[in-house]
Amino acid sequence: MALHFPNPSRSYDPVRHCVLFWGYDDSREITFQVDCATLKGMQPALGSDERSVLVAFDEYREKLLEIAKTQYVRGPQNHYSI
Repeated sequence: MALHFPNPSRSYDPVRHCVLFWGYDDSREITFQVDCATLKGMQPALGSDERSVLVAFDEYREKLLEIAKTQYVRGPQNHYSI
């Protein structure tokens, strides 16, 4: 089975200034981190508050999932940064 994203949840990490989301390869959970700088590159007018960052993530979710799929390599690593 390939990497898939059955759970639409995501969370904002104010310490690392990023959004975290999770994918699954069989029963393995893989964590992905999207830095606010990446989101700002997609949406230059992005605000710095949690709501703005999560709205931007949601707007570009499909593109970010595709990027995550291209970065993922089956193996021991279970955390990726976009």
